[in-house]
Amino acid sequence: MSEPSFELLPGAAGSSVILHVPHSARTIPAGVRAGIVLDDAALERELDHITDAHTAGLAQAAAELAGVTPWRFVNRLSRLVVDPERFPDEREEMLAVGMGAVYTRTTHRGVLREEPIDPGPLVERYFRPYARAMTEAVAGRLAATGRAVVIDVHSYPSRALPYELHGAGPRPPVCLGTDAFHTPAGLTAAARAAFAGCGETGLDSPFGGTYVPLEFYGTDARVEALMVEIRRDLYMTEPGGPAGPGADRLAAALAALVDAAGR
Repeated sequence: MSEPSFELLPGAAGSSVILHVPHSARTIPAGVRAGIVLDDAALERELDHITDAHTAGLAQAAAELAGVTPWRFVNRLSRLVVDPERFPDEREEMLAVGMGAVYTRTTHRGVLREEPIDPGPLVERYFRPYARAMTEAVAGRLAATGRAVVIDVHSYPSRALPYELHGAGPRPPVCLGTDAFHTPAGLTAAARAAFAGCGETGLDSPFGGTYVPLEFYGTDARVEALMVEIRRDLYMTEPGGPAGPGADRLAAALAALVDAAGR
């Protein structure tokens, strides 16, 4: 592969914040592409819908604007290879629509991969190394600063897509995904304040929850986590189009959150 599966971009030694960008890339290795049944044009359309376009750029801009540079963990492969934020087993609710760790269905519930398939090889090749590296990144922040704050950077379409299990709820400009154990009230409040100039901020709709490596999940309160879901019409042309002027304002808001969360 010409590109690594993921990349940890170092921040300041004293920063506790990791900006996690799992869904920004479109790259699919040739060997993985061979298992996807869509023709090239249909695959490009699917990538337009499923990719959190420009979120790596937003995270980079926020890191450059922040008073203390956060760490960044960026997926360099499309989530159509594996989705590193899914459970790799029956705990994953998105299995109901063919979107576990290895997707078999598209955003419009069409066939992506012929079933039955064995997800094991893709999970071993891509999912587990990613999870180990993210675990190590969080452990590194804990060792260096005594805490770790994982801020997931996502985006979502202004109109619900057929795959969404909870698409009937509110779709605010900024949705904050929270976890009862890992998202303290102060972190949520800091996010609301940081994004106040970007429009209404909602909680856990249409997407909820956070990403925490399983080694720490539900057991280590020193690991804080928040998911930031930005509605795509705020900063880009949907679906899959270029970023617009709204991106600068969102990057500044994300930088403000980084600085508040790192205190």
